[in-house]
Amino acid sequence: MNLPCLDQSIRPKKMKSASLPQGVEAVRCWCGDLCKVKEVEDFSDWLGMKFFMCANYESDPPESISAYIRPPSPPPLCMYYRWIDTKMPYWAVTEIRERGRRAWASWDLEERREKAEAEEKAAQKKEWEEYCVEQRAFLDEMIRKNQEEKLRLEEVYRQRKQAREAERERKRERARAAKAAEEASDGKGKYPRWTQ
Repeated sequence: MNLPCLDQSIRPKKMKSASLPQGVEAVRCWCGDLCKVKEVEDFSDWLGMKFFMCANYESDPPESISAYIRPPSPPPLCMYYRWIDTKMPYWAVTEIRERGRRAWASWDLEERREKAEAEEKAAQKKEWEEYCVEQRAFLDEMIRKNQEEKLRLEEVYRQRKQAREAERERKRERARAAKAAEEASDGKGKYPRWTQ
């Protein structure tokens, strides 16, 4: 990659200052200034690779005066950058693999946790449904027993009422007979009934 990069869509977004590798000469950008050496910090296919970039590059903001005041970036004079490295360093490859492994492990752990939560929710739902079925059966049984008890009590009350009515009818009959006997005996005897 000896030619300057004209494709600005792949230029790094996160970078830090780096030292010039041994055996590489500093180059000048299109505006004539000596280029800065930067190292990619993006988690991408260029992680750890070094490149030249213009000292007036738009993504290189000026030094801030204080922690609270940061002057605006000057407009770029040129958009020059050129790769120094042609492949990623070993540590970057290892870092990408390790991050990938950690990401997959985290994803797998998250997936297992979600699966365990789903199973626990399903078990709780099943347990709740079984409890509801048991309660429904218990309530149905209680309703059935109450209905049977109600019918039994109604039958008892009906029999008692019939017995009471029969007793009252028997007493009425006896009262009628006694009244008729008394009325029949009013004219008989030595003295009228009201004097006795």
